[in-house]
Amino acid sequence: MLKNKNIVLGVTGSIAIYKGVELARKLSREGASVDVVMTEAATKFITPMTFRSITHRPVVTEMFELTSEFSIEHVSLAKRADIIVIAPATANIIAKIASGLANDMISCVTLATKAPILIAPAMETNMYLNAITQENISRLRARGVKFVEPISGTLASGAEGIGKLADIPEIITAIENILQLNNDLSNIRIVITAGGTQEPIDPVRHIGNRSSGKMGYAIAEAARNRGADVILVAAPTNLPDPTGISVIHIRTTKEMQQNVSSLVDKSDVIIMAAAVADYRPVKSCLAKIKSGKQNLALKLTPNPDIISGITGKILKVGFAAESEDLITNAQKKLEKKHLDLIVANDITASDSGFDVDTNRVTLIEKNGEPESLPLLPKSQVANVILDKVVKLLNTAKNSKVKK
Repeated sequence: MLKNKNIVLGVTGSIAIYKGVELARKLSREGASVDVVMTEAATKFITPMTFRSITHRPVVTEMFELTSEFSIEHVSLAKRADIIVIAPATANIIAKIASGLANDMISCVTLATKAPILIAPAMETNMYLNAITQENISRLRARGVKFVEPISGTLASGAEGIGKLADIPEIITAIENILQLNNDLSNIRIVITAGGTQEPIDPVRHIGNRSSGKMGYAIAEAARNRGADVILVAAPTNLPDPTGISVIHIRTTKEMQQNVSSLVDKSDVIIMAAAVADYRPVKSCLAKIKSGKQNLALKLTPNPDIISGITGKILKVGFAAESEDLITNAQKKLEKKHLDLIVANDITASDSGFDVDTNRVTLIEKNGEPESLPLLPKSQVANVILDKVVKLLNTAKNSKVKK
């Protein structure tokens, strides 16, 4: 996907610049032509020769470099780029771009380009969460700039918090998603569910699932990027609402069912990525149940099967989170719930499924053979699922034409 793509990689003065070196290496190995632009501060961490040795391309560090192959560098680089990636991006460079300043090569190139821009921030937690930085990020998002969010971990100061540069596979996936953006889901309305529903026992306790919502949110964002009109019905998660997506927040399975039912008649696709609680208490206490030594008997009743109750011409995609007999159980659900596609994953694996950013799934179409995918970032899994959705939609469309 990256072969022969022209990528301008801007790197700024952050300790995370060593990841920028790895990013440049991997992009080059994928066949991309990588032109690295360094701020003066970046050269204090790593020399330009490091990037040149990896990319085999000149590295731009000066605003006025008469010996460069680029004539009027910021214009030439801006025109040449298929995408501009800034990783790591400091609060300083984000502020410059948001304000339209152009006093270094990176800010000049971003101001002069018509290519998509992807920014991967890296900075101390308080700097990232500062209201001014967040306002700058919001302004850039509103102008179409894409972001790969930083992650939490140990920072340069030794403190723990959000601000670490996103993992390289996540950044590459974001680049691929932007470059393959072809609006193949334009004029398609997709309802996506995410998170784990919660069934209250009393005001402070509930029955629920461990779902983080990450897979459903990844599908929603990928569908948005491919031109779909996306409505996300979200059970409780710790994730921020994705931009450009209508989000309906619910708590219980019945609330999810009510909202999905009201939406599917005017939609083309339903993707049930949520981990729905299969049971709910027969009675929910209005007051908190006091702790004690006596046994507590909790009577449960089944919740409605949301996707089984959806009928009509809508394309139905379900998920099967299994701990044993993955393929067999997934195929049974596919048939029982009258699905067009089911995504099965083994919940016993520590590197996929719940609470992680990666997933290892098997896709099973109606009347099709199972297709097992390797361990991939959830953002990449999302696009593979949507590739299947596009294929199924086109097949259905062609069948109508023939009739």
